[in-house]
Amino acid sequence: MKKLILFSFYFLLLTACQNSVDNSRYDDVRTHLPDKFLVVLGIAQDAGYPQLGCTQACCRAYWEGKEKKKHTIGLAIVDRLKKQYWLLEASPDIREELHTLQAYLPEPGDYTPDGIFITHAHIGHYTGLLQFGREAMGAHQIPVFTMPRLDSFLRRNGPWNQLVRLKNIDIHPLQAEQKVDLGDDIQISPMIVPHRDEYSETVGFMITSAQKKILFIPDIDKWEKWNQEIQVVLQNVDLAFIDGTFYQNGELPGRDMSVIPHPFVVETMEKLQSLPKEIRHKVVFIHFNHTNPLLKTASKQKEAVIKKGFRVAEEGMLIHL
Repeated sequence: MKKLILFSFYFLLLTACQNSVDNSRYDDVRTHLPDKFLVVLGIAQDAGYPQLGCTQACCRAYWEGKEKKKHTIGLAIVDRLKKQYWLLEASPDIREELHTLQAYLPEPGDYTPDGIFITHAHIGHYTGLLQFGREAMGAHQIPVFTMPRLDSFLRRNGPWNQLVRLKNIDIHPLQAEQKVDLGDDIQISPMIVPHRDEYSETVGFMITSAQKKILFIPDIDKWEKWNQEIQVVLQNVDLAFIDGTFYQNGELPGRDMSVIPHPFVVETMEKLQSLPKEIRHKVVFIHFNHTNPLLKTASKQKEAVIKKGFRVAEEGMLIHL
């Protein structure tokens, strides 16, 4: 597999945690975009950053102008040659994320994705679909790719079934481990992962191109519950965006974190620490809760993660496919 091609601003973000994403720096990069790429649109957990009701220092930093807003989890796959793009997740911040994406498209002004792939039915991953409805954009048959339980949930419950009835969205069925072709040489396939499946199953996605293989698992209960070994999976991918919701236990004072299980970042690092550096460097933590210090522009925890050979997702990260 060819070495990952990352733009200079991405490299700086990974090697110097004190540097924040500066949109003005994209201006030169946009004139030299690759034909096909993946771009990170949002890095926060479902409720975004800052979070409603949060009066802690982590959120006050935003209201006091010390930190920038972070958008809820979202990625985009872009094929500039075919003038197509696909979203991974329909987050509550989909308006801002699609606005940001316009600068990466060959013809800005296209707010209609060629497809949306959804991992599961938690609020940060599918509620952005409402923006395509009659009260908002009034879109026409945007392809939405879902697993069977999520398919049923959207068709049987309002307001989602109105999107289907009015043909704002067109649901396409997914099956675990079965690939969906996105043009000539990009494929995406879902894989079941253990999570709190109140309304739907939960999947991660494997994105495969002629040059890259990228894993995306924003939510999972614990690595030990998965029927695959993350250490083995990492051997066979170029990059892995994985669940970094909480940095460590005790991050939510007064709440039992066992009822919202996620692999703590410190747990994942310990689990993978014995792997060679080139394998650890494939790991990109994402989907940060508002309390997670990795969400900050700079923190000692972010510095520690990078020092151990891992990476931290930033909005604007771009990977050549």
